[in-house]
Amino acid sequence: MENTVLKELNDMSNKLMKSYETLNQIKEVDIATTPKTAVYSEDKLTLYRYNRDTEASFKTPILIVYALVNTYKMLDLQADRSYIKNLLNNGLDVYLIDWGFPSKGDRYISMDDYVNGYINNCVDFIRKKHRIDKVNILSICQGGTLSAIYASLYPNKVKNLVTHVTPIDFSTNDGLLFRWSRDMDFDKLVDANNGLIPGDFLNQGFDMLKPMMKMQKQQTMVNALDDKDKLLNFMRMEKWISESPDQTGECFRQFMKELYQENKLVKGELEVGGKKVNLKNLTSPLLNIYATEDHLVPPAATIPLNDHVGSTDKELYSFKGGHIGVFVGGKSQKELAPAVVEWLKKRDK
Repeated sequence: MENTVLKELNDMSNKLMKSYETLNQIKEVDIATTPKTAVYSEDKLTLYRYNRDTEASFKTPILIVYALVNTYKMLDLQADRSYIKNLLNNGLDVYLIDWGFPSKGDRYISMDDYVNGYINNCVDFIRKKHRIDKVNILSICQGGTLSAIYASLYPNKVKNLVTHVTPIDFSTNDGLLFRWSRDMDFDKLVDANNGLIPGDFLNQGFDMLKPMMKMQKQQTMVNALDDKDKLLNFMRMEKWISESPDQTGECFRQFMKELYQENKLVKGELEVGGKKVNLKNLTSPLLNIYATEDHLVPPAATIPLNDHVGSTDKELYSFKGGHIGVFVGGKSQKELAPAVVEWLKKRDK
């Protein structure tokens, strides 16, 4: 027994020494390193076009619309697990919207501004640049909701729509976030925060959805302390989380009240900028991707999109994993990204 205890103490001492050496080797934690060029800007928004060494093999470029929560950098977290790099390597011409970091002066920016303003302006920039009528939109989570709304209002500008882990039907009871939101006073929440919802506040709420994940994360960090590659992977994820932008109050208020609480989108009652949103007007080919173990956007919130759109060419894709694993897991790089590319290739006419 004594020898066992001494061995464990010695192993721990050695691990701590190695950990100190490992931490000293890490000078900087880099994320989102795939080269790109800013081609358009408006307010806090920047539209990037990812650099290519060769001509794209696809006729139609894609516009990536990420959620307003967190940043797009999840899609390019590290070089060997980059969803964006995977798309580039498969011949796509990739544009991406970086929403930036809203400040108090942006508190009145609404869903109308995001959909009829920012997204539409970026789409028009790409259409004019490439002299085309329609673009492909590849969207993520809340960005998928905004993109589905956009494609319903501007069907003549969207060639193909790919949605990832996108909430559409908010009536489900499968996720805690959906149940909690029904009893919250979002007007008071927005006003109490002077019209800007802190990113840290949202991250704390996400942590509460699965409190044990916090402990698992700490254990992962301890186990990775003496392994530089594993530690860097952990630190990249933490850096991405720490960069969470605040949310503009008016858009947040509308999104939470009219979608999470009133489920207006699937009811056909949502108005954005005075325009009624009818999902039946979304007629472009649709690839709707959901994650089977997603606790933030459960499949029951995502799958119904295919039932409400007017598209005749529509497909559901079931990914075995969680909300984040869709983009950063090894399986995502080997399976999902190539499948998305192949789906788009068949419709690149």
